[in-house]
Parts: sequence; structure tokens; C-alpha cells
Amino acid sequence: MTLSVPPIRKVYQGIADRRQMFRMFDRHAQRPNRWKGDDGALYRGEWFEIGRAEHDHMFEILPPLWMRGDMFALREFLTGSITSVFFELSIDGRLRYFHGYCDLAEKGSPEGLRAAIIERESWPVRAMTPEERLEHIWSATHDDYRGYAGERWPRCLQGKRTVLCYECRRGTTLKLLEHLTEAEISAKLPVHLRYLPDAIAA
Repeated sequence: MTLSVPPIRKVYQGIADRRQMFRMFDRHAQRPNRWKGDDGALYRGEWFEIGRAEHDHMFEILPPLWMRGDMFALREFLTGSITSVFFELSIDGRLRYFHGYCDLAEKGSPEGLRAAIIERESWPVRAMTPEERLEHIWSATHDDYRGYAGERWPRCLQGKRTVLCYECRRGTTLKLLEHLTEAEISAKLPVHLRYLPDAIAA
């Protein structure tokens, strides 16, 4: 499966509760040919915000692989050299908590992710990029209503992410995530996120 993803990306808006956090630990569980290829690119650089209780819960599950000031890594690897790193960061004078996937084979990966999170969360105006809107929809959609384009799709589209949509004339239909219209994106976002201004990713 080929999936073009930016190196570092926010995949959920708001603070994920424990149930949502565990769901997002493997957002790509339904991918075709799971574990048969290099799946690191699917996860590397994904991050989202969690609460303090969730951060502390993960710290207490197992002894961390390492601790460095405001972050620690889990000793269980998701795939290859990709593992979870948890952050406690002071942003605008307030402590906040985050989870991200880092490739520990890449020197400075955790520090790079930390810097990207701080930069993103320090925006002066609350906004979302078009990519963040799609990632939030994917993260928030139940597994029964999302998936990947399979053999019935043209070969050039196979492996791309899909979601179920309701169209007045056609009823429920499967669409590529990247082909959602502005109206469909708005309908799938919670009300408090629909009218945020667009932001251009740095």
C-alpha cells in the first residue's frame, strides 16, 4: 500500500480521552497486507493531545525505554524502530500532554517532534489545515465506517483511505477520504470545528 503522508502531522483536534487514545494508537489497523511491508511511514510523526491522567497511566504501565526531561518512550515498538513517545510540555504557561510516534533509528526524532508540537500549538489563532481536517475525520470515524480501497477500485487508487458518506440521491456510498467535498468535510466534523479558519501548514 502506498500512502503519501507528511513527516509530522497532528491527527486529532482536542484532547483525546483514554478510549480515543487507545483507538488512535493503531489508526491504520485495517490497512491491507498488514505487517507485510514497511509500515513505518504510516505512523512516523503522527501526534495528538491527551490528558494528564492518560499520560500518567501510560507511564505507569511499564518501565519506560528511556526518559529525557519532559518526555519518555515506551519500550514496546509498534513496528520496526517506531515507538510511542509521551510529552509533558509547557505551552503558553500551561502544562499539556501529547503522544507521538517517533522513529528511534532517526537521530533527534523525539526532539524534532517535540519542537513541531510546540510550534503547532503556539499558533496565535485557533485554526486547522485542510490536511488536519481530513486526519481528524479519519481518527474520529468508527472502524465500521472507514477502510481502504480494495480490489474493486482502480489499481491506482487501491490502498487509499475510504469513508462512508451519505449522498441524498445515492444514499450511503464509499468515498476516498481525500476526495471529500467541503460540504462532506463540514458534515463529518463536530460543530465546534466546522467553522475554524483554514491555516497553511508551515
